[in-house]
Formats: sequence, structure tokens, C-alpha cells
Amino acid sequence: MARDKKNVLRHRTRTAGRRPLFDFGAIGILILYAGFIALLLAAAMLYLGAEMRETGESYFTEIFSSADIRHAAWLTLWTSLLSSVLAVGFAVPGAYALSRTSIPGRSILDMLVDTPIILPNIVVGVVLLVFFRTAIGQGVQSLGMQFVYAPAGIVLAQFICVSPYAVRTVKSALDSVDTRLEDVSRTLGWSQGQVFLRVTLPMIRNGIVAGGVIAWALGMGLYGPMMVFAGTTRQKTEVLPTSVYLELSVGRIGTALAITMIMVFFALTALFLFKKFAGGRSVW
Repeated sequence: MARDKKNVLRHRTRTAGRRPLFDFGAIGILILYAGFIALLLAAAMLYLGAEMRETGESYFTEIFSSADIRHAAWLTLWTSLLSSVLAVGFAVPGAYALSRTSIPGRSILDMLVDTPIILPNIVVGVVLLVFFRTAIGQGVQSLGMQFVYAPAGIVLAQFICVSPYAVRTVKSALDSVDTRLEDVSRTLGWSQGQVFLRVTLPMIRNGIVAGGVIAWALGMGLYGPMMVFAGTTRQKTEVLPTSVYLELSVGRIGTALAITMIMVFFALTALFLFKKFAGGRSVW
């Protein structure tokens, strides 16, 4: 045993200050990928700048002065915020059930929660469209809430697509909590609900915020379900991702790229906030 310890110490001494070749290879691959992403973003910004210099147009001024784009931006903002709030409202109890309870068929429930992650987003739109053509779906709409080709449908599609990410983020926060603190609180006579509200919830608050942020960012960028289920009617169901498509379809590349850059800004801001509040925890 003493000899093994000496060998380990000798090996660490020899390799101190040297980075193994394998590490250099892994770092190189990471830098190449990150560099490619940075190159794509830089190329888009440079192209947009060249377009504005060549045409003399300010595409950002144009999109902010367009009533259609302003409506799409406002619709994107409030629908994504509402869907993220709904997603968090579902994610907290859903993540708690997956992390803290033992229920029959838990693995099946876990799989179904994750299903929207592996489905192409456009499939979610198709499934929703078909559902609201059934007797159940038509019965829901007969109660006075219109979903097909309506803003409520945007919120519903966003909620379904982003909820799994919120659940996973909150669950990872719950899994990192030391359950002994909860056990000690229960020995003091607190109920399960009191333990959750007074002990668990404060400790996972950053995870909840991170889940809401990632849900909001993903909701803002959804495209496929909107095209199929909500449509692209201007001043009604057009959101920023569909604005990009509509502008490209008529050859307005500069305007489409300006909208894209605004969405990239919001996405990077959301990613920064997510990293800040998630605290480096693995979501899966």
C-alpha cells in the first residue's frame, strides 16, 4: 500500500505542469466547434453591415418602424413569457414528483415528459392540429377558447415544447438538494408541504429561475409548430421566427437578418442568465 502511494505521488510529480496529449486533443476539438459557432455569428453580422452600407438602408430602423414586425415582436414576447410561466408552474410539481416520490409507471411518465424533446417541433404542431379536429378538441374550443390559428394556440404549442426543459432544470436542482435537511425538518413536526415551502423551495429557487429562462428563450425561437398550428397571419399569429421566413420568402434578406440578430441577442442573454442561475448543474 505504501509503495502504491509512493508510485502515485511520483507519477503526479512527473506530470505536474504538463498537460497530457489527450487533453490537448479534447480542448482543440472544443475550440474548433466553439470557433465555428462564433464564425457563423460574425459572418452574419458582417454580411448585415455590408448590406446596410451598400443599400444605405438601416434595417433595424425599418423593422422597428414596421407595424407588422412590432406586432410580431410583441406577440412573441408575451406568448413566450406566458408559456414559460405555465411551464414553470407545471415543472415544479412535475419535477418534485419525479425526484421525490415513488409512483407506479414512473419510468413511463418520465419518458412521456421527455417526448417533446426528441420530436421534431413541426410534429407537435401536426399533432395539435389533429387533436383539435377530434370531438374532444372541438368540445374544448366550443367552451369559448380558440386555439387553432389563434394566439392561444401559440402559447399552447410553446408550452408543450418548452415544458420538458423546465422540468429537467428544476429536477436537477431538486436532485442536488441534501435530503437530510428535509428529513431533519420533518422530525420537527413539519408537514411535507411545509418542508417543501420552507426548506426545499428556497434552495431550488435558482433552478426554477433557470428553468423559466430556458423555457422563455426556447419559446421565443419556436418555428415549426407555429407554421402548422397557429399559422403566419400578419397582425394576428405572426411571431418573430415566422417573420424571418416571410421576409426571406419575398427576398428581403437584410430585414430577415436584422430580425435574426435581434433574436440572437435575446437568445445569448437568456443563455447567460441560464448559466448564471443553473450554477453549472447537469440538466440531465
